Amino acid sequence: MSRARRSRQRVLHHLTELREFPLGGGPSTAFRDRLRGELLAGQEPVRHAPRSHRRPTPRISWFSQLATLGLAAGMMVSAFATYHAVPGDTLYPLKRAAESTLVRLSTDDVERAERELDSAKTRAAEVAQLLGSSSDGPLVTKTLKDMEDSTRSGIRMLERAEPRSPKINQFAQDQKDMVEPMLEQLNPSQQDQATGYLTYIQGLVPPG
Repeated sequence: MSRARRSRQRVLHHLTELREFPLGGGPSTAFRDRLRGELLAGQEPVRHAPRSHRRPTPRISWFSQLATLGLAAGMMVSAFATYHAVPGDTLYPLKRAAESTLVRLSTDDVERAERELDSAKTRAAEVAQLLGSSSDGPLVTKTLKDMEDSTRSGIRMLERAEPRSPKINQFAQDQKDMVEPMLEQLNPSQQDQATGYLTYIQGLVPPG
């Protein structure tokens, strides 16, 4: 496996782990230690052409190590803030771009579909956070639409790749539990959106 491909897979793996952190939570100590270790391990001494009187390559100074750790911490804080951004936040477009990247880099249709459905769950959580804020109106309306778009896209892919998958039933139940309690806090137009969405996902579950 080429070095570029290994690096891409590590990036995808870290994006996936950060993507799975619950809103309001934070990266685990084990994750932070592993990321720091990989960053330090990735440092390689610069190689020059042989010279007759080449001076020995100095070891990495403590200052360089401290700078590396600072960079790692900065990257982690930035990633954490990005994945916990909500609609209207400055970093929110980066969060959506990272989600799209995860979908595009998925290796098969089932994984791609699951990531789309994960995005739909994230949109539902964002709606819950937005309710009651000063700018919840248009942002909630758009986020509800994005939630439905991701759901329909993920369900189409999953039904094509894995017909009658039990994952569909579980997703529908999870979304119902998340969206139904919000109905009373939505305005009439948003209630119509949410009710239509609930009708759609309830239709995904076969009659018992």
